[in-house]
Amino acid sequence: MAATIEVIQGDITELTVDAIVNAANAQLRGGGGVDGAIHRAAGAEALQKACRAIGGCPTGEVRVTPAFALSAKAIIHAVGPVWRDGSHDEDSLLASCYRNSLRVAQQQGLRSIAFPAISCGVYGFPIERAVGIAVDTVRAELPHCPDIQHVIFCCFDEAMADRYRDELRTKPE
Repeated sequence: MAATIEVIQGDITELTVDAIVNAANAQLRGGGGVDGAIHRAAGAEALQKACRAIGGCPTGEVRVTPAFALSAKAIIHAVGPVWRDGSHDEDSLLASCYRNSLRVAQQQGLRSIAFPAISCGVYGFPIERAVGIAVDTVRAELPHCPDIQHVIFCCFDEAMADRYRDELRTKPE
């Protein structure tokens, strides 16, 4: 059975999925935006302790922690690239975040995963470009992750959700 891909507008911390992806910083310290929201909702002290034990994460890679107070089983912390000018490997680093998140979920037997719009906030990645990379990478990787049944792109606002929906419609599988 092929995985379903869904786009929703909402709070990623409230989703009932096996894994939520956190748009993390390289120090895994929590911060603003979705990263701060995930830390607060999971239980900041417990999650920060788990992140300190990991010690950090390079851009494009992911690390996993328990989800603590969230309904998810795991948090996959993905460190997206800060947009500089498009000539510093930003596209491939962003694609690696999505690819590595799916691979880790597959390895851990997780069947559903929710992604935020990685690098689109304070990291300044151009939204249209980031959405295209996210959709293309997830679609390309899913055949290699047969246990994953459901992927959600969870967007903070309806305008971003519409961008993901448009991308999924204009680039059929």
